[in-house]
Amino acid sequence: MKPSDEDLKKKLTPLQYEVTQNQATERPFENAFWNHEEEGIYVDIVSGEPLFSSLDKFDASCGWPSFSKPLEQENIVEKEDRSWLSVRTEVVSKDGESHLGHVFDDGPLPTGLRFCINSASLRFIKKNDLEKEGYSQYLSLF
Repeated sequence: MKPSDEDLKKKLTPLQYEVTQNQATERPFENAFWNHEEEGIYVDIVSGEPLFSSLDKFDASCGWPSFSKPLEQENIVEKEDRSWLSVRTEVVSKDGESHLGHVFDDGPLPTGLRFCINSASLRFIKKNDLEKEGYSQYLSLF
């Protein structure tokens, strides 16, 4: 379940709150995971739902973490975004309802997708901590 707005304001930093709840965007190349290379998974900072794997992360040279596909497709909701005088596809976490970023069709094969995600919407769980954190079902990926 998504925590209350009051609880989110206590749990999240101001930037994390603005990104996840108000569709803000963090600065490129000045965020936690744009060049992060450890093995593990990325989960929604609000709900903890699994979103992306380090195995699908790639350097898109855009300054934000980019992934070729979601770890669990059912945890990602796509919405039309008509802000900034363009039409884009926003990606939101299903349970946390967190704004994550956008998906574009300029990624690597085989998917051709680039999920361009704000680090502020993610929590990283190292491969060695998956079991301890309750995500042991993903150990077999690594």
